[in-house]
Amino acid sequence: MIDATELKSGKTFLFQNVPYVVVKYFHQKIGRGGANVKLSLRNLKNGNLEEKTFNSNAKVEEISVVKKQLQYLYSDSERAFFSDPVTFDQTEIYLSKIAKEIEFIKEGETVSVLFWEEIPLSIEIPPKVTMKVKSTSPGVKGNSAANIYKQAVLESGMKVKVPLFIGVGEEIRIDTRTGEYVERAKKS
Repeated sequence: MIDATELKSGKTFLFQNVPYVVVKYFHQKIGRGGANVKLSLRNLKNGNLEEKTFNSNAKVEEISVVKKQLQYLYSDSERAFFSDPVTFDQTEIYLSKIAKEIEFIKEGETVSVLFWEEIPLSIEIPPKVTMKVKSTSPGVKGNSAANIYKQAVLESGMKVKVPLFIGVGEEIRIDTRTGEYVERAKKS
């Protein structure tokens, strides 16, 4: 058991038989009364963000989670399938748990999958990813300086607004937290 005051960002714990990871931590002292710990948490079973407040002397059960590097294979209408590149064991995760993250992953790409007692909970993706533009309307010459955007479909099937100068086949960087265009990818 750990104290609520030890629940810093990134810490995982079990509360009412549900695994959580701390996203934000705020310690609040109110006058003569006791202190409270306000937490922004990610429910690792369903992926939802939740706000919870604990008394500073409350205790929760700490859990240990394991990260494994798995290769994304494909997804169907309900699940995404991953493979361990060493043992070739397959793991399935319901899309309802990883709906936001799966848009930023390409087939064959390696991602970190978070496991708790051999149960896959979530996947971790980097803050920015590079993707190729699969289709978009052509840009008009002379409109490259304005802040005008057009719709583009990326190689994962995700739709994003891009500047007019971006064409089909170009690689762009996307912010995975907002799902927005960041910049043109630098050519190596």
